[in-house]
Amino acid sequence: MTTTFISSISMQARVSASTTRFSLKKHVSIFNNGKTNNLSFSLQCSMPARLAVSCAAKQETMEKVSEIVKKQLSLPDDQKVTAGTKFTELGADSLDTVEIVMGLEEEFGITMAEERAKEIATVQQAAELIEELVLEKTA
Repeated sequence: MTTTFISSISMQARVSASTTRFSLKKHVSIFNNGKTNNLSFSLQCSMPARLAVSCAAKQETMEKVSEIVKKQLSLPDDQKVTAGTKFTELGADSLDTVEIVMGLEEEFGITMAEERAKEIATVQQAAELIEELVLEKTA
C-alpha cells in the first residue's frame, strides 16, 4: 500500500467597497494502490476594507467644531458633518477655511499659528489641534 500526498495552496484577495475577502484553498491528492482520491479544503475570511480610526478629541469638542463648520459654511442643520469630513467636501475654499479657523479660535479662546492652521483639512484634525492648544494654554 503506497500513499502519496500532493498538495497545493492558492490564496486570493478580493476587494469590494465594503469588505476584503481572503480565500485559502488547499487541494490534496492521495494515491492508494493506483487510485487517486482528491480532497479539497477551503477557508474564507471577510474583513472590513477600511479600518476605522477613532478620534482622540473629546466628543464635546467634535460637536462644537462640527457646529462652527456648519455655521461658517451656512450648511443646513441636517447636513452630516463627521470627524473625517473634509472642509473641501463641504464646498469650503481657502477663505472659508480661514473663517472656520477664526470661528474656532473665538469659540475656544485660543490662537492658532498660521502654519498649523494650514494643516487642518478635517473636523477631526481641527478638534485635535484645539484640544492640544487648550492644554498648552492651561499648562
